[in-house]
Amino acid sequence: MSRHVVVIGGGSTAEHEVSLGTAAAVEHALSASGFTVTSVTIGRDGRWSQDAAPLGATPSDSLAAALPLIEGADVVFPAIHGVGGEDGTLAALCALLHKPVVGSGLRAGAIGMDKWATKAAAQALGIRTAPGRLITAEAVEDVDFERPVVVKPASAGSSYGVGLAEDAAQFRAALAEARRYDDRILVEDVVVGREIDVAVLREADGRRWAPPPLEIHAQGLFDTATKYDGSARFVVPADLTETDCGALTRAALALFDALGCAGVARLDFFLTQNGPVLNEINTMPGMTAESQVPRMFAAAGVGYEDLVTRLVAAATVPAAPGTVFSPDRG
Repeated sequence: MSRHVVVIGGGSTAEHEVSLGTAAAVEHALSASGFTVTSVTIGRDGRWSQDAAPLGATPSDSLAAALPLIEGADVVFPAIHGVGGEDGTLAALCALLHKPVVGSGLRAGAIGMDKWATKAAAQALGIRTAPGRLITAEAVEDVDFERPVVVKPASAGSSYGVGLAEDAAQFRAALAEARRYDDRILVEDVVVGREIDVAVLREADGRRWAPPPLEIHAQGLFDTATKYDGSARFVVPADLTETDCGALTRAALALFDALGCAGVARLDFFLTQNGPVLNEINTMPGMTAESQVPRMFAAAGVGYEDLVTRLVAAATVPAAPGTVFSPDRG
């Protein structure tokens, strides 16, 4: 009898369409691998649906109707990027239902989604990050432009709301754009370096490993438009010295472990003359066959269907922080 996987896509954030692409690719791969797949979508309005039919008139009603679908599955695959999915929300729901879920739990998802918290965790590990400051929406008008900076929402993905400001006018515009996506805004010094991605996978036996890193070649800032318009070029394996590759991989594994990540994560770095500088971590990265993470694993001989199958095999019931573990649970 095949295992039954519920794939949840969509979401109510700007990453809705990106998430639908990930969900569709995952569903196809799982079906081709012999799994029984149920597709569930969370709409922009927060309502859950199945086969394009809303499961209720309100978000709460539709969630209540979706719970039996989740309870009837062997594994839940949350393919939602950003807030409401990647931030640990769906992992927390699965924890309450004692249902195995693909990917990281609540704590890792929440910290990884918050770029300011991620910087603090990285710095505690000795991993360099760009100098920066956190600004609340209420304090935006009191902040003056001092030097070229990158402005970004503290918790958002797919580079939505990210902008480069080289003068006061651009700075004001970038703050306003970032404010559309979050009420906490990160302002960071510009880092000059090569853009290198490292993926980490935790297998079902607990082993963690990283495939060859990928380098992003883009004109200017690797923003949302560049990310999806096809103008960026991805090179994998990245042309790295053994020393640089080792430093990047060690930093990626250290942060993955420190946050308690599971499944797969993508860690984005700038490789400078003084070594790696962490940009951010994605605990539910884009997962179409053309996305960066599957490209990296393909370079290691792990095809897309194999990667998705491994993620399902490694799914566990996420534990909430503070859970008391009995001896038989580890």
